[in-house]
Amino acid sequence: MKILITDDEPLARQRLERMISQIGEHEILQAENGLEAVNLCNKHRFDLVLLDIRMPEMDGLEAALHLLKLDEKPAIAFVTAYDEHALQAFKVNAVDYLLKPAKADDIAALIERLQTPTRIQLQQFQQLTPELNQQRQHISARLGAEVQLIPIKDIFYFHADQKYVNVKHKKGEALIEEPLKALESELGQDFVRIHRNALVNIQFIKGLHKHSDGRLLCLIKELDHELEVSRRHASEIRKLIKKL
Repeated sequence: MKILITDDEPLARQRLERMISQIGEHEILQAENGLEAVNLCNKHRFDLVLLDIRMPEMDGLEAALHLLKLDEKPAIAFVTAYDEHALQAFKVNAVDYLLKPAKADDIAALIERLQTPTRIQLQQFQQLTPELNQQRQHISARLGAEVQLIPIKDIFYFHADQKYVNVKHKKGEALIEEPLKALESELGQDFVRIHRNALVNIQFIKGLHKHSDGRLLCLIKELDHELEVSRRHASEIRKLIKKL
């Protein structure tokens, strides 16, 4: 198998690689955090990705969400020192995990079980993430066979258009299939709904402008266009701008 070990602690990665190397002739690569793991999986096909949970830049849970959007999804297992409450969530969602410090016998059993893995479905992680009070730092969009990672702090707004949502960000645009309602629920502290089809990053709201036809428009910093504010949301947006 081709295996990716992801942990921010070098000694932990080396220990896992040493144990896996003793089990069989596996090809092993290492990543220091979830962001590096996703980037490596865009370039290489892995059979199994071992993920620590608490890591800088991108944790293991968020990395799993992005990895499961790949065309060729790897089997995923967490190697974690999480508390018992979190482990119950893993059990409920049938997610593979190992407790730190992982033992050689446990790793061997895991690899044997995942030789022909049943792919873990994306919705399992979507159910698990809120239970562990996680919020993504990136939005992932399909770009051919790869996954494009967009930092949430760089997103100007989300705009719904039929079955897709357009993500306007500092480096361009991307299409995703996540509903605005779910995005609003997750990102509601940093984004505000201005219309049934638009969710805007609060830090990029510049002000309001009334068009000659009576429509109320939201000015977005760094962009040369405006978004319509619905009557339903106008009062809330005016109050928000006064606070800003």
